[in-house]
Amino acid sequence: LSTHIRHKLKIGQKLNEGKTKQIFELVDQPGLVLVQSKDQITAGNAVRKDQMEGKAAIANKTTSCVFKLLQESGIKTAFVKQQSDTAFIAAHCEMIPIEWVCRRVATGSFLKRNPGVKEGYRFSPLKMEMFFKDDANNDPQWSEEQILEAKFSLAGLTIGKCEVDIMNRSTVAIFEILEKSWATQNCTLVDMKIEFGVNVKTQEIVLADVIDNDSWRLWPAGDRSQQKDKQVYRDLKEVTPEAMQMVKRNFEWVSERVKLLLESQSRGRVVVLMGSTSDMAHCEKIKKACTSYGIPCILRVTSAHKGPDETLRIKAEYEGDGVPTVFVAVAGRSNGLGPVMSGNTAYPVINCPPLTPDWGAQDVWSSLRMPSGLGCSTILSPDAAAQFAAQIFGLTDHLVWCKLRASMLNTWVSLKVADKKLQACSV
Repeated sequence: LSTHIRHKLKIGQKLNEGKTKQIFELVDQPGLVLVQSKDQITAGNAVRKDQMEGKAAIANKTTSCVFKLLQESGIKTAFVKQQSDTAFIAAHCEMIPIEWVCRRVATGSFLKRNPGVKEGYRFSPLKMEMFFKDDANNDPQWSEEQILEAKFSLAGLTIGKCEVDIMNRSTVAIFEILEKSWATQNCTLVDMKIEFGVNVKTQEIVLADVIDNDSWRLWPAGDRSQQKDKQVYRDLKEVTPEAMQMVKRNFEWVSERVKLLLESQSRGRVVVLMGSTSDMAHCEKIKKACTSYGIPCILRVTSAHKGPDETLRIKAEYEGDGVPTVFVAVAGRSNGLGPVMSGNTAYPVINCPPLTPDWGAQDVWSSLRMPSGLGCSTILSPDAAAQFAAQIFGLTDHLVWCKLRASMLNTWVSLKVADKKLQACSV
């Protein structure tokens, strides 16, 4: 480790060393560790290994970007922040000794283990496989039953059915988020492996270890001959300096591209129109939820009953600048706003009327019963109206889609954990 980092961070003892990285404790930051990459590349459980100058920095850059993308989407990870060119800070975890492998396209070891399946076979839904980390026995494939019977206990958490289900589900969500993101660069994420750990402070299962160019197969334009991942190194007939330069160029290509995954591919906005400022609290909820998806949200006041010319002028303002827009109409009592907007724009319109207990049951019909030729939807919850707008933008903006996908996973996990707690209480 460079003295510069040592000096700045107060590095404690080495906790662990793998084929491509070292883990150090941080003396003055309990619960956190430094993950330091090495300039080593290996294949076949280190049967082949070589020094690759600059690999540590390339791998660290890649994994830091991938973890940032996942974390901004809402996936729980051990990653805290990139510390230097070759190291990042992470939550201290006890690692679960299983590699979770997720496949979209059949290739590699899957074909050897499943003779008769042709390369390129697509898995929908995704194919999940588990391998026990055991170099001496070449990481044997394990079934769910074997994992349960192993009764792993890490950081005070026993790995049972609930935990295995959570890791299974999380692996699929993580794969889908990265697959969607790589697709923006016209790259097919073919398969990937990840590892989980138990956060020693929170006892929570989180995505840990690293995700870099050793972790996946990546085929630009879905073409195996253009592969950019570590398979290129595994396939080398002999390791020559020229061959290693080619491998390094591929790794650099990935580390440059992966930064682009953090950038939005398209911009969109939600424009909330309210009949009067008395609906402000309702509209602020819509705005807050839009912000959580990273979607800009603008609030305007206009009444289609009292100032139809002004309503149509405001509509024209947002149609005229080429930014994809979803309108949300918030009008109490008789909703003329949504239908008038919907009849006069090609953009989507969502009615989100603020219903009051006294007349709400009658008022809602003004949003539901429309003349022909109007396609506005009606969603009563402000959060759900924002979510629906996000789902529309998610069709073209992978970052919004990734947030929706992670949120689905987190809801599922929290139900699972709540059920486990309840069962523990009632037993």
